[in-house]
Amino acid sequence: MQACALAAVLLLVAGPAAAGHVNEIRIAGTINPASSDFIQKAIAQSEREGAAALLIELDTPGGLVSATKDIIQAMLNAEVPVIVYVAPQGAWAGSAGTFITLAAHVAAMAPGTSIGAAHPVGVGAPGGAPGGEPGEEKGRDVAGEKAENLLAAYIESIARERERNVEWAVKAVRESVAIPADEALRLKVIDLVAANRAELLAAIDGREIKMAGTDRKLAVRDAEVRQIEMSALQRFLDVLASPDVAVLLLMAGMLGLYIEFSNPGLLIPGVAGAACLVMGLIALQILPFSWLGLILFLAGIGLLVAEVFLGTYGVLFAIGIGCLLVGGSMLFDVPEVSDLDVSFWSVLVPAVTGMALFGALVVFGVGRTMGRRQTAGVDEMIGMVGRVEEALAPEGRVFVRGEFWTARSDTPVAAGERVEVTAVEGMRLRVRPARNVPKEDR
Repeated sequence: MQACALAAVLLLVAGPAAAGHVNEIRIAGTINPASSDFIQKAIAQSEREGAAALLIELDTPGGLVSATKDIIQAMLNAEVPVIVYVAPQGAWAGSAGTFITLAAHVAAMAPGTSIGAAHPVGVGAPGGAPGGEPGEEKGRDVAGEKAENLLAAYIESIARERERNVEWAVKAVRESVAIPADEALRLKVIDLVAANRAELLAAIDGREIKMAGTDRKLAVRDAEVRQIEMSALQRFLDVLASPDVAVLLLMAGMLGLYIEFSNPGLLIPGVAGAACLVMGLIALQILPFSWLGLILFLAGIGLLVAEVFLGTYGVLFAIGIGCLLVGGSMLFDVPEVSDLDVSFWSVLVPAVTGMALFGALVVFGVGRTMGRRQTAGVDEMIGMVGRVEEALAPEGRVFVRGEFWTARSDTPVAAGERVEVTAVEGMRLRVRPARNVPKEDR
């Protein structure tokens, strides 16, 4: 009796059994090694904690094929239910995001969102890009067709595994189709449309999903939602893993070093330039890039610098600008492994224009300086007026520009008289008596 009473008291004190929790992460931006590592670690953490599910709120234009593949492998083999929710309103699951959404145990979208356009960037229609050599076009076609076929087969296998619309999934890769949330629900690309997280969790509570060949029922209604944040290193790498950021860092780095080498001792441009260049190189280690694009890009910067010293009346300058635009647009155009590219009009063109204006100002400044009379070195002493310290008969010593010089005069000049410098002969001055000139420069 006493034992029963004690148990009843403990139950009253403890209250009902604690409800499970749902871990949530937010992916807003490109799919890259940093976001891939973040998702994989979030899945592993949710498994260790025994979370009821992992909710991924997704908003991405796409990303790297290798990073996407690692994410999908982790999701397909996860021991915790993974829910992908394309949100908030206005978000999209583009390209790599389409693969990730289809691979989820539960795929949901908010109203006003879209999904699709999974065709690899840079892969064009048969026949290759216009204007190239036939062999080059054929090479691009083969590489593009290979990438397209691999991705089409990959997304088909994912859609079959999750029992989603296989035909539409393949069209998203081959024809780059994209659809809004309501159309995605109608075509059975996703499982539901939910206005917010609470509505989503309430709608999927009790839903049966397949995990490792067995059925499992979700219990997520009113579950505690725990946010998992990126580490500082993951956030840093996530920012760097952007073609736009990488191009801007490389340009800023080269510009800073050029200013430092042109004006030794400024320090700040050199340090800032070196830091930008190092971060740009780190970005190149994260992102797949084209060597041809990189060579053209660096050659463009080199030609802008060469114009300053060679003075080719703008020829090297114009070629350099062209190399920057072409090389920058090609730098991350690697469709076999990435669907990322530099934003041509919104990033590359303004950045190149800014560098071009800076280069034009430098060339203009150098041209004006070269046209002026010399104002530095010993030759600038010609025309200066000094005072004779030791009589010139014909040689003696004079004081000019705060310095004592040995001087020679064709006519004798007494000490204390003023003389004008007419020539510099090594370490000796040629002078003459000064007449109607301003006071000497002390």
